[in-house]
Amino acid sequence: MSVAVCAFNIPNDPMEIAGRKRSHVRSTGAGRTSAENAVVAGRLREAAGLLEQQRANPFRVNAYRRAATTIEALREDLHVVANRGGPRSLESLPGIGRGIAGAIREMLATGRWSQLERLRGSVDPVELFTIVPGIGPLLSRRIHDELGIESLEALETAAHDGRLARLAGIGPRRLQGLQAGLAAALGRSSVRRAWPIRKRPRVADLLAIDAEYRAQALAGKLRRIAPKRFNPRREAWLPVMHTKRGSWHFTALYSNTARAHEFGRTRDWVVIYYYDREHVEAQCTVVTETSGPLAGLRIVRGREPECTEHYRADSQRRRAVSRPATAPPGTRR
Repeated sequence: MSVAVCAFNIPNDPMEIAGRKRSHVRSTGAGRTSAENAVVAGRLREAAGLLEQQRANPFRVNAYRRAATTIEALREDLHVVANRGGPRSLESLPGIGRGIAGAIREMLATGRWSQLERLRGSVDPVELFTIVPGIGPLLSRRIHDELGIESLEALETAAHDGRLARLAGIGPRRLQGLQAGLAAALGRSSVRRAWPIRKRPRVADLLAIDAEYRAQALAGKLRRIAPKRFNPRREAWLPVMHTKRGSWHFTALYSNTARAHEFGRTRDWVVIYYYDREHVEAQCTVVTETSGPLAGLRIVRGREPECTEHYRADSQRRRAVSRPATAPPGTRR
């Protein structure tokens, strides 16, 4: 299946409409930015500003600003560039890696950018998923509530790693259709046949970030955003933390899903988004286990065997530290 990226459909956003009016001339000469490019660049700059306000790593902030500068200097529309050079065409532009290229493709194909909506606190995954052909409101809600997925990138991963197929009513043919629909929604040139095995952060790092997030949220040290869902008074109650471990960048916040509210777990379930050097996004959820040998401990959903090994090794280390040293043979104590 081949997917062409269409001209950008600018949504009814007052800030972006203002930007379009200021930049209505197509980029056919130096110093002029097309409406399409101005909106994309404006969103990247807004994301950088929000990340800066939320005390994210300056590397992430500057990466979005560099990409925005590149786009503002382009002499042709982004969708022309994306369609002309194949899937890697956007990545050939200065300062644009795989992750930011994926964000641009999402904006060009859907008119939205779920990561920016999350930073704004306005993301509604149930509404977002319905832009994918074959996903209606009921299936969208089941995906969100049963799988805990909140972004199109994470949904595409679930469509290929077996999680989406485990939902009732998702047979092989429907799954293929959803994979194709997601490829189109994300502006990919084709459905990925060989799904790459992505590297993931260590369980120990994820659990450490979870502990740091909950401690700082409890102490009132984190910036708060006002989520759109389950927040009729539009109160800024949801703490958000950005941090870095090694080459990974992380964003942590409490789950605001229907199921988290239903079970009273909005101060327990923590969603952690992680990004590699190229800003490619994935996510996981950390919860308190309620049954089995790990009951009462924090675990990363879907990585329970690794959590078991983590706690076993940690227990062994603690015992080794607390064990009194054995005196060498023949020495007096």
